[in-house]
Amino acid sequence: MKTQNIFKNIIQKKIHSDIIYQDKLVTAFSDINPKAPIHIIIVPNIFIPTVNDVKKEHEITLGRFFTVAAKIATKKKIAKKGYRLIVNCNKHGTQEIYYLHMHLLGGKQLNCLP
Repeated sequence: MKTQNIFKNIIQKKIHSDIIYQDKLVTAFSDINPKAPIHIIIVPNIFIPTVNDVKKEHEITLGRFFTVAAKIATKKKIAKKGYRLIVNCNKHGTQEIYYLHMHLLGGKQLNCLP
């Protein structure tokens, strides 16, 4: 599986992106095709293709997904009203980019998923 993709290029700052947060474990940036007023993508800085590829050694990194999501939600002033976190896995889960990532969406009332 190809490990060099758009997310890796954003992490390495090879292509421009609106990076909201970055540390040694994760990077968060604005989605270029937002589905809500606030739509942030959070990715691990190491390549993990899908949820099915998560190993025990990834637990700290993936825990950081949630602490960073909460920090961004607070900073963007959507924490109190609420927001949605989405992780898709493989074709039937509608994963489009095979690099594990989490969507943080908020800033309006979101419809229920089917």
